[in-house]
Amino acid sequence: MQVSVTSTVDTAHEDMIHDAQMDYYGRKLATCSSDRSVRIFEVNGNTQTHAATLRGHDGPVWQVSWAHPMFGGLLASCSYDRKVIIWKETNNGWIKFQEFLNHDSSVNSVCWAPEAYGLMLACASSDGNVSIISSGGDGQWEVKKIHNAHTIGCNAVSWAPSVHPGSLFDSVNDPKRGKVEKRLVTGGCDNLVKIWKMRETDGEWEEEEKLESHSDWVRDVAWAPNIGLPTSKIASCSQVIP
Repeated sequence: MQVSVTSTVDTAHEDMIHDAQMDYYGRKLATCSSDRSVRIFEVNGNTQTHAATLRGHDGPVWQVSWAHPMFGGLLASCSYDRKVIIWKETNNGWIKFQEFLNHDSSVNSVCWAPEAYGLMLACASSDGNVSIISSGGDGQWEVKKIHNAHTIGCNAVSWAPSVHPGSLFDSVNDPKRGKVEKRLVTGGCDNLVKIWKMRETDGEWEEEEKLESHSDWVRDVAWAPNIGLPTSKIASCSQVIP
């Protein structure tokens, strides 16, 4: 497969860029930087137009994540300043919609859940904890925590798809049909990848699996999309210095 660069973006960030994410339709680009800002660009073919600069963090901004468009224009960002900010696009431009200070150290990763779960955001922090923020739809937000998820810090988090493996081949009478357990995968400074499952009885999270294949810090994890095929796949990468 041959790959070529179609265009480049001069973001005008004043320091290192840590993340860049396209929205669901590929019409907006969000970038974040050590200059403490998030920048939004409108994308039209090979042309990108600066739309907004979002300021609200007091430290380097590590990652951004777009919510599904069924919830409107929502973008989450996380930073060394321990904050998670949800930004909202309105008719008058972008505003700070919600701000959360649920961690005692840098928040390194944010990831919105599949839209079937509602408006839920997972956040991974250097304090070792993972917080799951969910909206009740009435303006109230609930925070659940996985305490001590990774003993010396959590670097990354990703949601499992909202279909269970093998559902494509389930019979109409299968009791599992249509039932999906909410799962997360995290990677940490303890060299571990962990899979977490939410208990439907009380909404708390419990460790389901511990994967011990890395010999250094796990820097990122990603749960692959699944349309109901029999297997799930997770990718993880580690900090290994030769």
